[in-house]
Amino acid sequence: MTTTGNPRRMPAEWEPQGAVLLAFPPTDSDWEPYLEEARSAVAAIIAAILPRCRVVLLARSADAVAARVACPGASVAELELDDTWVRDFGPITVLDQGRPRLLDFGFNGWGLKFPASADNQATARLQAAGHLGRAERVVPGLWLEGGSIESDGAGAILTTASCLLSPNRNPHLDRAGVEAALATHLGATRVLWLDHGHLAGDDTDAHIDTLARFAPHNTIVYVRCDDPDDEHYPALTAMEAELCALRTAAGQPYRLVPLPWAQPAYAADGHRLPATYANYLIINGAVLVPTYADPTRDQAALAAVACAYPGLTITGIDCRVLIEQHGSLHCMTMQVPAEVYP
Repeated sequence: MTTTGNPRRMPAEWEPQGAVLLAFPPTDSDWEPYLEEARSAVAAIIAAILPRCRVVLLARSADAVAARVACPGASVAELELDDTWVRDFGPITVLDQGRPRLLDFGFNGWGLKFPASADNQATARLQAAGHLGRAERVVPGLWLEGGSIESDGAGAILTTASCLLSPNRNPHLDRAGVEAALATHLGATRVLWLDHGHLAGDDTDAHIDTLARFAPHNTIVYVRCDDPDDEHYPALTAMEAELCALRTAAGQPYRLVPLPWAQPAYAADGHRLPATYANYLIINGAVLVPTYADPTRDQAALAAVACAYPGLTITGIDCRVLIEQHGSLHCMTMQVPAEVYP
């Protein structure tokens, strides 16, 4: 799908940022078995962000004091939360003729899998409390998670069919209808679909930010499975072929940068966890990359990301505890462009 003439634009993640949103792992939640480790991981992410960007930390009122102690320098916003995956319930910012608009899409727990009523109200409450600058909040009336879309900042949106065409999200829209909605709300001029690729243990129906990411200069960074005996090999090999077939707006192939395949990780009950190096966060002048205490593959992932983002500082963040709840570094965060904060 290709369209033109829309005044809206969804910035790329590597454009200037005004803040990054995170949520403090709550007590009395699924994080309880490893709560302190999860909070330490969040604190490490925040410490890496703060020299480059402000941080708004969402926390339940009962956890606010602990959040301020654990994460000095962050601005703590007290509000009710169901969970911590701000990427998927936080605002998606677009620029409308240069003016920021906070798109408050509905969040229904990744297609009605988990309770999400408090998370679904978080963007409205953040804006009402003054944590999101003076940008207008717009409610599109659709279900859409931030981790399900990638923008190159020039009109292209990369996504997966298994997520955006899920019958528990927007069942009234077919592929053409979804493309029209992305054009209307995000200013998409091109929608690039992947029909293959997934991670075992993932609750999101294959969010694109676990599989493939846009990078500057018509580059796509993606997960490659090099183990023919791994259950993911057929789907990710098919995804790689799809990526090879994609073309830029000028009709050229994308520059593809493969990421190493993360060593399989398993939960205590034996199910596989969705470890991926694609779930990195780009901040002003740096990229934070999830690592999993595997020196060889971790270093290879850092090197691949450095190749895709030349000139940026590449920092590894231990995310082993985060994948226990089936997400990683990018899932825990949502960037807010600099235009939101005058």
